[in-house]
Amino acid sequence: MRIAFYTLGCKVNQYETQALEQIVTARGHLLVPFEGEADAYIINTCTVTAVSDKKSRQVIRRARKRAPDAVIAVCGCYPQTHPAELEGLSVDLVSGTGDRAGFVDLLERTWRERQPITALDDALKRRAFEVLPAGGLEGRTRAMLKVEDGCVNFCTYCIIPYARGPIRSLPLEKAKEQAAQLAAEGYQELVLTGIEISSWGQERKDGTALIDLVEGVCQAVPGCRVRLGSLEPRTVTREFCTRAARLDNLCPHFHLSMQSGCDATLKRMNRKYDTERFYESVALLRDHFEDPAITTDMIVGFPGETEAEFGQTMDFIQRCAFSAMHIFPYSRRPGTPAAQMAGQVPKAIKEERARRGAAVAAQMEREYLERFVGRTLPVLFEEERDGLWRGHTTRYTEVALQSGENLHNQIRQVTFTAVEGSVLLGREAE
Repeated sequence: MRIAFYTLGCKVNQYETQALEQIVTARGHLLVPFEGEADAYIINTCTVTAVSDKKSRQVIRRARKRAPDAVIAVCGCYPQTHPAELEGLSVDLVSGTGDRAGFVDLLERTWRERQPITALDDALKRRAFEVLPAGGLEGRTRAMLKVEDGCVNFCTYCIIPYARGPIRSLPLEKAKEQAAQLAAEGYQELVLTGIEISSWGQERKDGTALIDLVEGVCQAVPGCRVRLGSLEPRTVTREFCTRAARLDNLCPHFHLSMQSGCDATLKRMNRKYDTERFYESVALLRDHFEDPAITTDMIVGFPGETEAEFGQTMDFIQRCAFSAMHIFPYSRRPGTPAAQMAGQVPKAIKEERARRGAAVAAQMEREYLERFVGRTLPVLFEEERDGLWRGHTTRYTEVALQSGENLHNQIRQVTFTAVEGSVLLGREAE
């Protein structure tokens, strides 16, 4: 078959699509572009917001319109939680977020028999981590390594625990093995990803924690950068920082999931920390790492958020002095407790708060980047774009410079000369 993939959503979805690509090519199928002609179109969906659902439906309709006789297969979080919404979309194969190898079996069966199939399990009953082939498309410099699936936090705005089920962890030895394999394939950087990587190992109740995984992976690939995905703030303890700071190849970039800088809002969100515990994590990271990049997510306009509460959040983000932020207006997600809460904030107010937050975030980002002007640091280069080679430091700050060489997948020492927007400009160090 000629098979085309389309992926919506998070890095876990991207990782799982890459694993599916490896499975289908190992079985002799051919990968083709999604916008071209294919025998089967696979849409790996996202359901984190109602907007994500809408985008998933749009992609499905587009594929069916383009190829009336092709197999349309849908997997991921959206059919896992809202299978009935796929009715009427002429989908041939409906699957969810589990059993990727089985999904390929069903895809081949659907192609042969031309009979629609729906194959969904109860995500909340899953207990085993599905080990998928690690790696990705040729030409990449950075590889993702999925080490965890599932979440039991049940934040009031989030439906993902229902889509992904409870915590399951990739065994440590398997993680080290896959990391070593990726490094041997030429990847210069690995990103540890999962639905909630801070929960790695918790289901085993044997005392192992994320820092044990991080140490193991870093030691397995001493010549390769290791970057962490999003962290729950309570993960960052003094012991975590002390042990992490000893790892030379661990990137000093930490994405702490915040969502709000107001304790009352955090409580309505059912987050498991308050602002003081969050700030403790920020302070610990700065105590143990030199100029760490500390980034975060922020939701504005959560139900019940007053102007005073938003003001507390604005004060708090400036206290934390984040190096970069992702700011989202709250999106009502049907099926979650927050969708039913009183005090839904009007769209115009949410958008206005997002703009105010973004302005402060941009200023903090510039102040962070400016401290590197005049310094020399290693940069992993990825691609040439608009006449400049682009890459990232270990702190995940983007760098651009002119070069007559092909710098793809090269690590070079760069002296930074200026800041332009969110990018450090530089020249190769002599």
